[in-house]
Amino acid sequence: MMVVAPFLMALIPGIIVLTLTWWFNKKEFHQIIRILPGILLIIAAAILFYIGFVHIRGFEGAAYGFLSFFLIIFAMISFTIGNKDTAKR
Repeated sequence: MMVVAPFLMALIPGIIVLTLTWWFNKKEFHQIIRILPGILLIIAAAILFYIGFVHIRGFEGAAYGFLSFFLIIFAMISFTIGNKDTAKR
């Protein structure tokens, strides 16, 4: 339950970021705009990890760590979607 709950919590912003990145890629925006949602998600994950590690600690802080881990996974997927070259289509 300690791993499943943070994963389910990370699904909501993860799906939003992936959809936004896909839409930016479809509209052929500049590359920095396409990877911006991933960058913001990495920043949010780093802040959550810091809060969980420094301020909360213990098992509750570990849940924040798991949440930030899953958000980083979604951000990496967003980076790969954002770095696709749209000119080849």
